[in-house]
Amino acid sequence: MTNAPAIDAAERLRTAGLRVTEPRRAVVEALHGRAHASADELYAVVARSLPGTSLQSVYNALGDFVEAGLARRIEPAGRPGLFELRVSDNHHHLICSVCGAVEDVDCVVGHAPCLTPSDARGYTLHVAEVTFYGVCPTCAETRTVDEPVANPRRRTARERDVLSETR
Repeated sequence: MTNAPAIDAAERLRTAGLRVTEPRRAVVEALHGRAHASADELYAVVARSLPGTSLQSVYNALGDFVEAGLARRIEPAGRPGLFELRVSDNHHHLICSVCGAVEDVDCVVGHAPCLTPSDARGYTLHVAEVTFYGVCPTCAETRTVDEPVANPRRRTARERDVLSETR
């Protein structure tokens, strides 16, 4: 667990408009100490303090948190969804293609990768999500130059079809 300052989980739940239950409180507390945690990781923590809690109740709580705006779900390609409590800003993520480490990066401005679409098609835009894939410094030190980096995001059949239509 990180050395995160204590939080009032019950107050966070109430502020988000959610009923305070012991499983929800335990999930908020577990998530507070672990940025970018999977439901399985959170369940392992919660189960130690609330042995009767099920993995499904952790998933339910996380779904409620995301819907209420208390938590954010990020979905790195090829990995289970990750959850974080940092929702008050429009930050982005750096993900290591080798070890899977995830880091926050503050909102990106400027040129590519652009955060303003060439045509918003009438939408009023609020948020942009950008995920940068690369190799973290630790993995870069241990990799050999000739060692391939895994493709962080495999295209779906539909994405391949769209790409071939635009060529």
